[in-house]
Amino acid sequence: MELNHRPTGYETVALPLSYTGIRIKLSSLNLFLSNSNKSGSNLDPNLRARLLKESKNPYRGLRRAVWIALFGSAVLGFFIMLTNVIAGDKVSTNDLLIQTSAIFILGFLLFKDRNKQGDD
Repeated sequence: MELNHRPTGYETVALPLSYTGIRIKLSSLNLFLSNSNKSGSNLDPNLRARLLKESKNPYRGLRRAVWIALFGSAVLGFFIMLTNVIAGDKVSTNDLLIQTSAIFILGFLLFKDRNKQGDD
């Protein structure tokens, strides 16, 4: 019996990237790390603690850098608009409201992403 080796329409569809590589879920990493403190494990306790912390809150440093940069940009934009108002130039109230809301929203995100007590 000879098979037809030409691809059908279905076979030519590329698989999503999640099917083509190895995926490790954070719950699997937590399970691995929590089981690694048993006797016979050669994982450094400091490394284990850092990995557990990172798995609970991934990319925290990058997020904080983005929040700080965007918050600083919003504050600088508000300051420039405020100096224009003081100088007598006309500034749209919508622009001032946008800058003010950006300061409050980004300030809230920065505050929310801070270190919690005991989460050094």
